[in-house]
Amino acid sequence: MTLTLTPLSNIPRILTGDNLTEIILDGLKQEGIQLQDGDILVLAQKIISKAEGRWVNLTEVTPSDRAVELAGRIEKDARLVELVLRESKEVLRTRPGTIIVEHKLGFVCANAGIDHSNVAGEGSREAEWVLLLPEDPDRSAQVLREELERVSCVHVGVMIIDSHGRAWRLGVVGTAIGLAGMPGLVDLRGQPDLFGYTLRITQIAAADELAAAASLVMGQAAEGTPVVHVRGFPYQLREGSLREILRPKEQDMFR
Repeated sequence: MTLTLTPLSNIPRILTGDNLTEIILDGLKQEGIQLQDGDILVLAQKIISKAEGRWVNLTEVTPSDRAVELAGRIEKDARLVELVLRESKEVLRTRPGTIIVEHKLGFVCANAGIDHSNVAGEGSREAEWVLLLPEDPDRSAQVLREELERVSCVHVGVMIIDSHGRAWRLGVVGTAIGLAGMPGLVDLRGQPDLFGYTLRITQIAAADELAAAASLVMGQAAEGTPVVHVRGFPYQLREGSLREILRPKEQDMFR
């Protein structure tokens, strides 16, 4: 098996309303890549959020009493805390500088995924811009997939990723937050292992594994390569969604 990940190196700075399909197709052309059945495009969350206009200027946010109280305890900007609360179902843990929540999309993350890094906003760089996660990353991935397939006449997968921390380890890692046309989870239960034993609990977080690999070639700082073309994904493409990856709350031992 050969898995090839190619970052598209000529993606321009994305603004609200930009046509990501055209931008990606142009990037593929410049890299000499023609889409084939089974290929996957992995996109950083930021360019989806920017194209969808998910900017917020903190100068326009009025924090609630709850946000002000919580901000005082965790030493964060009350306006940012207000946005975190709006984007979350539940606050799970807090400590100075960090707030862990269950996002409205269903996953657990820090600060509701709201980002200030690599976010200049639209207009003045002095404005206090932050970027929210896409409203529905699965839908965003599906729309992009349909447009790519219509133009290329091949079947592809699309995945949107973000950087998340983990309960068991230090450091952030690329994680799937939206997908279309590819599996999130690959269930190997009932299949034999190398020695003929039947697997009973093994499920592969295939989307997150690929997200981590793509994140390596995207980078986490100022690399400016938010789209990665993938060829050789070792599992059959199928319809999929973020929901299949999320652990049910009653099985989450860290809550």
